[in-house]
Amino acid sequence: MQADRPLIDRYLEMLSVERGAARNTILAYRNDLEAASAHVRGLGGADAEGLRALVGEWAALAPSTVSRKLSALRGFYAFLEAEGVRDHNPAHSVARPGLRRPLPRILSHEEVARLFEVAEERAGGERPAHHDVRMLALLELLYGSGLRATELMSLPRTAIHPDRPFLILKGKGGRERLVPVSDRARAAAARWAAFVPGGQPWLFPSGKSHISRIRLFQMVRELGAAAGIEPSRISPHVLRHAFATHLLSGGADLRALQTMLGHADIGTTQIYTHVDSAHLVELVNRRHPLVDLKRGAA
Repeated sequence: MQADRPLIDRYLEMLSVERGAARNTILAYRNDLEAASAHVRGLGGADAEGLRALVGEWAALAPSTVSRKLSALRGFYAFLEAEGVRDHNPAHSVARPGLRRPLPRILSHEEVARLFEVAEERAGGERPAHHDVRMLALLELLYGSGLRATELMSLPRTAIHPDRPFLILKGKGGRERLVPVSDRARAAAARWAAFVPGGQPWLFPSGKSHISRIRLFQMVRELGAAAGIEPSRISPHVLRHAFATHLLSGGADLRALQTMLGHADIGTTQIYTHVDSAHLVELVNRRHPLVDLKRGAA
Protein backbone atom coordinates (compact mmCIF):
# COMPACT_ATOMS: atom_id res chain seq x y z
CA MET A 1 0.00 0.00 0.00
CA GLN A 2 2.90 2.36 0.72
CA ALA A 3 3.95 2.23 -2.94
CA ASP A 4 0.43 3.16 -4.03
CA ARG A 5 0.17 6.37 -2.04
CA PRO A 6 2.25 8.58 -4.38
CA LEU A 7 0.31 7.21 -7.36
CA ILE A 8 -3.02 7.86 -5.65
CA ASP A 9 -1.87 11.38 -4.77
CA ARG A 10 -0.91 12.07 -8.39
CA TYR A 11 -4.20 10.70 -9.70
CA LEU A 12 -6.30 12.75 -7.29
CA GLU A 13 -4.25 15.86 -8.03
CA MET A 14 -5.01 15.35 -11.73
CA LEU A 15 -8.74 14.99 -11.00
CA SER A 16 -8.73 18.17 -8.95
CA VAL A 17 -6.61 20.37 -11.23
CA GLU A 18 -7.49 19.14 -14.72
CA ARG A 19 -11.08 17.99 -14.26
CA GLY A 20 -12.22 20.21 -11.42
CA ALA A 21 -13.43 17.32 -9.26
CA ALA A 22 -15.28 18.40 -6.14
CA ARG A 23 -13.60 18.08 -2.73
CA ASN A 24 -16.10 15.45 -1.57
CA THR A 25 -15.38 13.38 -4.69
CA ILE A 26 -11.64 13.56 -4.02
CA LEU A 27 -12.10 12.47 -0.41
CA ALA A 28 -14.40 9.59 -1.37
CA TYR A 29 -12.03 8.37 -4.11
CA ARG A 30 -9.06 8.55 -1.73
CA ASN A 31 -10.86 6.41 0.83
CA ASP A 32 -11.97 3.96 -1.86
CA LEU A 33 -8.51 3.60 -3.39
CA GLU A 34 -6.64 3.33 -0.10
CA ALA A 35 -9.06 0.66 1.16
CA ALA A 36 -8.77 -1.24 -2.13
CA SER A 37 -4.99 -1.02 -2.00
CA ALA A 38 -4.92 -2.51 1.49
CA HIS A 39 -7.26 -5.32 0.45
CA VAL A 40 -5.33 -6.45 -2.66
CA ARG A 41 -1.94 -5.69 -1.09
CA GLY A 42 -1.11 -2.99 -3.59
CA LEU A 43 -3.02 -1.71 -6.59
CA GLY A 44 0.11 -1.26 -8.68
CA GLY A 45 0.54 -5.00 -9.16
CA ALA A 46 -3.08 -6.17 -8.91
CA ASP A 47 -4.64 -8.15 -11.76
CA ALA A 48 -8.23 -8.49 -12.99
CA GLU A 49 -8.84 -11.62 -10.91
CA GLY A 50 -7.80 -9.86 -7.74
CA LEU A 51 -10.02 -6.90 -8.56
CA ARG A 52 -13.02 -9.15 -9.23
CA ALA A 53 -12.48 -10.76 -5.82
CA LEU A 54 -12.37 -7.27 -4.31
CA VAL A 55 -15.65 -6.30 -5.97
CA GLY A 56 -17.15 -9.51 -4.61
CA GLU A 57 -16.37 -8.27 -1.10
CA TRP A 58 -18.57 -5.24 -1.81
CA ALA A 59 -21.70 -7.36 -2.36
CA ALA A 60 -23.42 -6.08 0.79
CA LEU A 61 -22.93 -2.43 -0.14
CA ALA A 62 -25.46 -0.26 -1.98
CA PRO A 63 -25.14 -0.51 -5.79
CA SER A 64 -24.43 3.23 -6.01
CA THR A 65 -21.50 2.83 -3.57
CA VAL A 66 -20.11 -0.11 -5.52
CA SER A 67 -20.43 1.86 -8.74
CA ARG A 68 -18.49 4.78 -7.26
CA LYS A 69 -15.74 2.52 -5.95
CA LEU A 70 -15.42 0.82 -9.33
CA SER A 71 -15.32 4.20 -11.08
CA ALA A 72 -12.46 5.21 -8.79
CA LEU A 73 -10.56 2.02 -9.68
CA ARG A 74 -11.14 2.34 -13.41
CA GLY A 75 -10.13 5.97 -13.44
CA PHE A 76 -7.02 5.22 -11.38
CA TYR A 77 -5.86 2.45 -13.70
CA ALA A 78 -6.63 4.55 -16.78
CA PHE A 79 -4.39 7.22 -15.28
CA LEU A 80 -1.62 4.69 -14.61
CA GLU A 81 -1.90 3.45 -18.20
CA ALA A 82 -1.72 7.00 -19.57
CA GLU A 83 1.32 7.71 -17.39
CA GLY A 84 3.08 4.56 -18.58
CA VAL A 85 3.01 2.91 -15.14
CA ARG A 86 0.75 0.07 -16.36
CA ASP A 87 0.42 -1.29 -19.88
CA HIS A 88 -3.30 -2.09 -19.50
CA ASN A 89 -6.31 -1.38 -17.31
CA PRO A 90 -7.25 -4.51 -15.32
CA ALA A 91 -10.45 -2.89 -14.06
CA HIS A 92 -11.95 -2.88 -17.58
CA SER A 93 -12.88 -6.55 -17.32
CA VAL A 94 -14.59 -6.15 -13.94
CA ALA A 95 -18.36 -5.97 -14.42
CA ARG A 96 -20.18 -2.91 -13.18
CA PRO A 97 -23.14 -3.80 -10.93
CA GLY A 98 -26.64 -3.06 -12.12
CA LEU A 99 -27.66 0.35 -10.86
CA ARG A 100 -31.19 1.59 -10.83
CA ARG A 101 -31.38 5.19 -9.77
CA PRO A 102 -34.28 5.66 -7.33
CA LEU A 103 -36.91 8.23 -8.16
CA PRO A 104 -36.39 11.40 -6.13
CA ARG A 105 -38.86 12.22 -3.39
CA ILE A 106 -40.99 15.24 -4.19
CA LEU A 107 -43.81 17.28 -2.72
CA SER A 108 -47.13 18.03 -4.37
CA HIS A 109 -48.12 21.56 -5.39
CA GLU A 110 -50.57 21.58 -2.49
CA GLU A 111 -47.89 20.66 0.04
CA VAL A 112 -45.56 23.37 -1.26
CA ALA A 113 -48.43 25.85 -1.02
CA ARG A 114 -48.93 24.88 2.64
CA LEU A 115 -45.22 25.44 3.33
CA PHE A 116 -45.42 28.94 1.90
CA GLU A 117 -48.66 29.65 3.74
CA VAL A 118 -47.01 28.86 7.09
CA ALA A 119 -43.76 30.67 6.25
CA GLU A 120 -45.54 33.79 5.00
CA GLU A 121 -47.87 33.90 8.01
CA ARG A 122 -44.91 33.68 10.39
CA ALA A 123 -42.93 36.31 8.53
CA GLY A 124 -45.90 38.68 8.23
CA GLY A 125 -46.91 41.56 10.45
CA GLU A 126 -45.09 44.71 11.38
CA ARG A 127 -42.40 43.19 13.61
CA PRO A 128 -41.80 39.55 12.68
CA ALA A 129 -39.01 37.52 14.30
CA HIS A 130 -35.84 37.69 12.24
CA HIS A 131 -35.59 33.90 11.97
CA ASP A 132 -39.05 33.78 10.38
CA VAL A 133 -38.02 36.36 7.77
CA ARG A 134 -34.88 34.29 7.13
CA MET A 135 -36.90 31.07 6.75
CA LEU A 136 -39.13 32.64 4.11
CA ALA A 137 -36.08 33.82 2.14
CA LEU A 138 -34.50 30.37 2.37
CA LEU A 139 -37.72 28.70 1.21
CA GLU A 140 -38.10 31.06 -1.74
CA LEU A 141 -34.58 30.28 -2.94
CA LEU A 142 -34.75 26.53 -2.34
CA TYR A 143 -38.01 26.01 -4.17
CA GLY A 144 -38.01 29.10 -6.42
CA SER A 145 -34.48 28.66 -7.82
CA GLY A 146 -33.63 25.03 -7.09
CA LEU A 147 -30.39 25.83 -5.27
CA ARG A 148 -28.36 23.08 -3.64
CA ALA A 149 -28.11 23.43 0.14
CA THR A 150 -24.38 24.18 -0.01
CA GLU A 151 -24.89 26.83 -2.69
CA LEU A 152 -27.66 28.49 -0.72
CA MET A 153 -25.83 28.55 2.61
CA SER A 154 -22.65 30.02 1.12
CA LEU A 155 -24.28 32.85 -0.83
CA PRO A 156 -22.39 36.12 -0.33
CA ARG A 157 -24.35 38.90 1.34
CA THR A 158 -24.51 40.87 -1.92
CA ALA A 159 -25.21 37.88 -4.20
CA ILE A 160 -28.85 38.79 -4.87
CA HIS A 161 -29.31 42.19 -6.42
CA PRO A 162 -32.82 43.69 -6.38
CA ASP A 163 -32.56 44.66 -10.06
CA ARG A 164 -30.91 41.48 -11.37
CA PRO A 165 -33.21 38.47 -11.91
CA PHE A 166 -30.45 35.88 -11.83
CA LEU A 167 -27.45 34.55 -9.92
CA ILE A 168 -24.16 33.28 -11.30
CA LEU A 169 -23.10 30.32 -9.18
CA LYS A 170 -20.04 28.11 -9.13
CA GLY A 171 -21.33 24.61 -8.46
CA LYS A 172 -19.93 21.06 -8.57
CA GLY A 173 -16.61 20.70 -10.32
CA GLY A 174 -16.15 24.49 -10.39
CA ARG A 175 -18.71 24.84 -13.21
CA GLU A 176 -20.48 28.19 -13.37
CA ARG A 177 -24.16 28.45 -14.18
CA LEU A 178 -26.85 31.08 -14.39
CA VAL A 179 -29.80 30.62 -12.02
CA PRO A 180 -32.99 32.67 -12.32
CA VAL A 181 -34.29 34.39 -9.20
CA SER A 182 -37.97 35.30 -9.13
CA ASP A 183 -39.29 38.72 -8.16
CA ARG A 184 -40.76 37.32 -4.93
CA ALA A 185 -37.47 35.57 -4.06
CA ARG A 186 -35.52 38.78 -4.59
CA ALA A 187 -38.01 40.65 -2.41
CA ALA A 188 -37.76 38.03 0.36
CA ALA A 189 -33.95 38.07 0.19
CA ALA A 190 -33.84 41.87 0.30
CA ARG A 191 -36.15 41.88 3.29
CA TRP A 192 -33.90 39.40 5.10
CA ALA A 193 -30.70 41.25 4.10
CA ALA A 194 -31.90 44.21 6.17
CA PHE A 195 -31.38 42.03 9.27
CA VAL A 196 -27.80 41.07 8.29
CA PRO A 197 -25.02 43.26 9.76
CA GLY A 198 -23.06 45.17 7.16
CA GLY A 199 -19.73 43.55 8.02
CA GLN A 200 -21.01 40.03 7.38
CA PRO A 201 -19.72 38.33 4.20
CA TRP A 202 -22.61 35.83 4.08
CA LEU A 203 -26.28 36.34 3.29
CA PHE A 204 -27.20 33.70 5.87
CA PRO A 205 -24.55 34.07 8.60
CA SER A 206 -24.21 32.07 11.78
CA GLY A 207 -21.44 32.79 14.25
CA LYS A 208 -18.16 33.20 12.38
CA SER A 209 -19.45 31.47 9.25
CA HIS A 210 -22.78 30.75 7.55
CA ILE A 211 -25.56 28.44 8.70
CA SER A 212 -24.69 24.76 8.43
CA ARG A 213 -26.26 22.04 6.32
CA ILE A 214 -27.55 20.36 9.47
CA ARG A 215 -29.17 23.55 10.73
CA LEU A 216 -30.80 24.19 7.35
CA PHE A 217 -32.10 20.61 7.32
CA GLN A 218 -33.59 21.08 10.81
CA MET A 219 -35.24 24.36 9.86
CA VAL A 220 -36.85 22.92 6.75
CA ARG A 221 -38.16 19.90 8.64
CA GLU A 222 -39.58 22.08 11.41
CA LEU A 223 -41.41 24.17 8.81
CA GLY A 224 -42.67 20.99 7.14
CA ALA A 225 -44.04 19.69 10.43
CA ALA A 226 -45.86 22.97 10.99
CA ALA A 227 -47.40 22.59 7.52
CA GLY A 228 -48.57 19.06 8.30
CA ILE A 229 -45.91 17.29 6.21
CA GLU A 230 -44.27 14.14 7.56
CA PRO A 231 -40.68 15.16 8.52
CA SER A 232 -39.14 12.16 6.74
CA ARG A 233 -40.61 13.41 3.45
CA ILE A 234 -38.99 16.83 3.41
CA SER A 235 -35.48 18.23 3.22
CA PRO A 236 -33.66 21.01 1.34
CA HIS A 237 -32.91 18.55 -1.47
CA VAL A 238 -36.56 17.48 -1.69
CA LEU A 239 -37.46 21.13 -2.32
CA ARG A 240 -34.88 21.21 -5.13
CA HIS A 241 -36.49 18.08 -6.58
CA ALA A 242 -39.93 19.70 -6.30
CA PHE A 243 -38.64 22.80 -8.13
CA ALA A 244 -37.38 20.64 -11.00
CA THR A 245 -40.39 18.34 -11.24
CA HIS A 246 -42.97 21.10 -11.06
CA LEU A 247 -41.14 23.16 -13.70
CA LEU A 248 -40.92 20.18 -16.02
CA SER A 249 -44.58 19.24 -15.57
CA GLY A 250 -45.42 22.87 -16.30
CA GLY A 251 -43.73 22.68 -19.70
CA ALA A 252 -40.12 23.66 -19.00
CA ASP A 253 -37.52 22.59 -21.55
CA LEU A 254 -35.30 19.73 -20.34
CA ARG A 255 -32.09 21.42 -21.52
CA ALA A 256 -33.02 24.65 -19.78
CA LEU A 257 -33.74 22.71 -16.60
CA GLN A 258 -30.37 20.96 -16.89
CA THR A 259 -28.67 24.37 -17.01
CA MET A 260 -30.61 25.74 -14.05
CA LEU A 261 -29.86 22.69 -11.91
CA GLY A 262 -26.18 22.58 -12.89
CA HIS A 263 -26.22 18.96 -14.08
CA ALA A 264 -23.19 18.01 -16.16
CA ASP A 265 -25.11 15.11 -17.73
CA ILE A 266 -28.64 15.52 -19.05
CA GLY A 267 -29.25 11.90 -17.99
CA THR A 268 -29.30 13.17 -14.41
CA THR A 269 -31.98 15.72 -15.32
CA GLN A 270 -34.06 13.13 -17.16
CA ILE A 271 -34.89 11.40 -13.88
CA TYR A 272 -37.55 14.08 -13.43
CA THR A 273 -39.35 12.92 -16.56
CA HIS A 274 -39.69 9.52 -14.88
CA VAL A 275 -41.15 11.15 -11.77
CA ASP A 276 -43.80 12.81 -13.89
CA SER A 277 -44.51 9.54 -15.71
CA ALA A 278 -44.91 7.73 -12.41
CA HIS A 279 -47.45 10.32 -11.36
CA LEU A 280 -49.38 9.85 -14.60
CA VAL A 281 -49.47 6.08 -14.17
CA GLU A 282 -50.74 6.46 -10.61
CA LEU A 283 -53.36 8.91 -11.84
CA VAL A 284 -54.63 6.49 -14.49
CA ASN A 285 -54.76 3.61 -12.02
CA ARG A 286 -56.78 5.63 -9.52
CA ARG A 287 -58.93 7.90 -11.67
CA HIS A 288 -59.53 6.16 -15.01
CA PRO A 289 -63.27 5.49 -15.68
CA LEU A 290 -62.54 1.80 -16.14
CA VAL A 291 -61.55 1.57 -12.49
CA ASP A 292 -65.17 2.15 -11.45
CA LEU A 293 -66.43 -0.30 -14.07
CA LYS A 294 -64.15 -3.01 -12.68
CA ARG A 295 -65.37 -2.34 -9.18
CA GLY A 296 -68.97 -2.66 -10.35
CA ALA A 297 -68.23 -5.97 -12.05
CA ALA A 298 -66.74 -7.34 -8.84
